[in-house]
Amino acid sequence: MKKNLKLLFLVLIIFSCKEKTIKLDNNISFGVQKNISYGKNSAQQLDFYFPKNKNSIKGIFVIVHGGGWKAGDKSDLTRFALYMMEKFPDYAFANINYRLANNSAFILPNQTDDIDNALSFLVKKSVEMKFNPQFILLGNSAGAHLSMLYGYNTLFDDKHRAKVKAIVNIVGPADLSDPNFKNYSDYAFVEKHMIDLNKPTPTDITNQDIPNPVYWINKNSPPTISFYGNNDNVIPLSQKKILDSVLNKNKVFNQSFEFPGGHLDWGNEKNAPFVINSINEFLMHTNEK
Repeated sequence: MKKNLKLLFLVLIIFSCKEKTIKLDNNISFGVQKNISYGKNSAQQLDFYFPKNKNSIKGIFVIVHGGGWKAGDKSDLTRFALYMMEKFPDYAFANINYRLANNSAFILPNQTDDIDNALSFLVKKSVEMKFNPQFILLGNSAGAHLSMLYGYNTLFDDKHRAKVKAIVNIVGPADLSDPNFKNYSDYAFVEKHMIDLNKPTPTDITNQDIPNPVYWINKNSPPTISFYGNNDNVIPLSQKKILDSVLNKNKVFNQSFEFPGGHLDWGNEKNAPFVINSINEFLMHTNEK
């Protein structure tokens, strides 16, 4: 995998009138369209990468960045997306931005709505390019929370949940009620801005349940692979145990791994190859089921 870790130095971008072509190692080529709008808000943009051999596309990785729900940008995961493209040359990739929370804007449902709107755009793209739109949601940190919530939560009226084939959760909080998670430095902001507590909910569901991915897991939830750091001071390792337990209880196919290091170390030179290879093996198993 040392060759993979030199990937950025091997990328050649060829400009044309309408799009770029990215040539990776091993004669792998992707077309790329940058900063495509999938909604009216300026934050609703994505970068779309697709194999030049469009007849080979098996599905789309939808990459959702982290940043505590109020920061971050799709560019944070561009390098990782390029590594993924070399491993998965038969998939398209959409690296998305979404509306960020602030003192006057709640996290939900804006951010899960944005995932749904991005998927709507990608469904149209798949029709144009004549391939079956199956999605793998891949998020890190807050983006992993949103990916799980989109894939699991049946209360939200999301149009494309059934097209989610699998979820890749990288250091994502799966249970916001975990006492260990309440040590998160921005927990007060998250608690106040996760969801509008003044809005009514169904009588048997609380506003504390709605944003919790584990609350919504059932036997029909998408297969999930998770990665957590053994020295993460942001997302505690207890989240892994909680998520594993609920997925196993509901007999949802899942795998989870610990990596050495803290919250951001999953993407370093040592851990990134392990993460990518584990995703590959996981998806091979899901294809067998």
